[in-house]
Amino acid sequence: MAKQYPGITDELSAFIADQKIFFVGTAAERGRVNISPKGMDSLRVINENRVVWLNLTGSGNETSAHIQQINRMTIMFCSFSGKPVILRLYGGAREITSEDEEWRELYSLFSPIPGSRQIFDIDVDLVQTSCGMGVPLFDYSDDRDLLNDWARQKGKEGIKKYWEENNQLSIDGFQTNILKKNT
Repeated sequence: MAKQYPGITDELSAFIADQKIFFVGTAAERGRVNISPKGMDSLRVINENRVVWLNLTGSGNETSAHIQQINRMTIMFCSFSGKPVILRLYGGAREITSEDEEWRELYSLFSPIPGSRQIFDIDVDLVQTSCGMGVPLFDYSDDRDLLNDWARQKGKEGIKKYWEENNQLSIDGFQTNILKKNT
């Protein structure tokens, strides 16, 4: 049975901290819904109604394009070991870039990760758990270093060039404004 909470409890915060992967969902008013798997120790619970997620350079920049149009985001965690649980955090999100005042303070919550692109600050207005009994069991092996290696090899200027070539538009043609916000 699904249960709803007005915020992230201490038990749910501990569950989040134990997860190696989570999924981010966003959508604009029209176009495709985007769901992306995330990991690399890139999410922090700030309090019962606030989480921040450090977004890394990737093949697209759908989340940024969507959040600029409609500031809603869902983050989902699944237990792949132990007690079956699915946890969803619903809320409004805002994008923070290296040009914003809050960047330095929030970025300091994470170990430096090459290719860091944005921080999404999520105001969680609903927390929901469900059983997760249909989610298969998996054993965690290790994190992949491929994205870090790729970003280190590109360097800061190479990452900006990659943003210019690959992260300007969503797959539906929405602007991400990444270069305007990360000069």
